[in-house]
Order: sequence, then structure tokens, then C-alpha cells
Amino acid sequence: MGHTDSNTIKLGADIGRWVDVSAVRTNVTHAEVDLLLAIVKTYHCICASPMPYMTEYVIQQLTHTPDTVVTGVVGFPSGADTVSMKVHTAREMLQMGCLELDMVINVGALKSGDIQRVQQDVQAVVNTANGVPVKAILEIAYLTDDEIRRGSELVVSAGAAFVKTGTGWGPKPTTVDTIRLIRSTIGNAAQIKAAGGIRDLDTLLDMRAAGCDRFGIGVRSALTILEDAYTRAGLTVPELVTSSDLSVDDRY
Repeated sequence: MGHTDSNTIKLGADIGRWVDVSAVRTNVTHAEVDLLLAIVKTYHCICASPMPYMTEYVIQQLTHTPDTVVTGVVGFPSGADTVSMKVHTAREMLQMGCLELDMVINVGALKSGDIQRVQQDVQAVVNTANGVPVKAILEIAYLTDDEIRRGSELVVSAGAAFVKTGTGWGPKPTTVDTIRLIRSTIGNAAQIKAAGGIRDLDTLLDMRAAGCDRFGIGVRSALTILEDAYTRAGLTVPELVTSSDLSVDDRY
């Protein structure tokens, strides 16, 4: 409530450039990935985030959709992989054609005060990315405010382009207060991506006002939010662009 018409009119045209549509849950089906593709094509979303085994398929399906990049996920969901495992995954995602990487930091190491391990972990993936933006995921649901501050500082110093709040797997959602905390900690040194618990347009707008740049949202919530933004802006809600007409056997 309280968001003005002038904001939502601009929002209708711009919102897709803020949204990373994700399909990264354990039980994501092929049909859900095809819905992700339809959403990003229809609403010109900035990024699609599939699980690793579906990444090559998503890249292929978006070959002629130049305004949407595909992110490769690294260390999902625990972040507890070895550094070499994360580097290998990052390299494979890049070779497939990913133009961003979303990596989970070593959460256990951060909570244990093993600062050097956390920083080296992120730095190794940043170095492997060689200029491709890395979004370092803190998984804030398991962290205290002090740990969120420390983690934010560490990943920025390691070269991450984004501080990302969570994987969406955690037991607590990201809040507006979380965004304010991270922004007050890092200033303008990096961008912020919120993920986890973003279910409606007003929450997204409040986080945007608090300094959040990007939003990782699952397919169903993303579609609801995008449709709401168009409706509030007085724009016609578009029909979804369907995926390939190939058979399931051909596609997967």
C-alpha cells in the first residue's frame, strides 16, 4: 500500500530488468523450467536461474533472447563444498555460456569465525569468473546481524559484484530490514540481490526503496508479481510466450 501511480507506471516497463526468475528447488520439474522460460521471454527479465543439470537446456532455449542472461548456481544449497568443487562448477557453468554466477558462501566457516576460508572461497570463484559477475549468497536465515555485516564486508572485499541474501531454501525470508542492514554496511561498493520470501509486489517495491537492485523470485511468485506490476501500471498483461514445440524427449 502507498505506492504511487507514477511509480507503478514506470515500474510496468522496468520491472523485468530487476527480476531473476529462479527454478532452483529440489523438486523443480521440467514443466516449471519451461514456465520460467516463458516468463523471462514474455517480461524481458534480466536473468534466468536454473539448477545445474538444466542450465544448458535453458541457455539453448534463450539463444534468441539476448536481453536475458542465464546464471550458473555454485555450491547450492549449503555452500559447504570444497573450494576446488566450487571452482570446477563455476568453470563448467561458464563453459556452458552462463553470464553470471550465484554462489553460496561457506556459511559454516563464517559462523565459526574462519574468515580467511570464507574470503578465499569467494575469491577463488571470482578469479575463475574472470569478470563475469558473481553474486555471493550469505544465507541470512542462519546468520546474526553481526554475521550478516561481516559476511557482506568479506564477499565485497573478495570481489563479488552482488551481496545476495539467500538461496530461497532457508527457514526465514529476507526482509526490508535485511536489505537496509546490508546497504548500510557496504554502501555503494556492490549491488544487492534479495532472494527468499518475495511473494508480492509491495514487498519488492519496499526492498527496492531500501536499496535492493535485483530480486531472485521463484516462477509462481514471479509471474504473480509481474502481472500485478503490469495491471497497476495500466498495461495489458501479456500472454506468455510458449517454449519450444519440440517433444519432451527432444528437449531434455
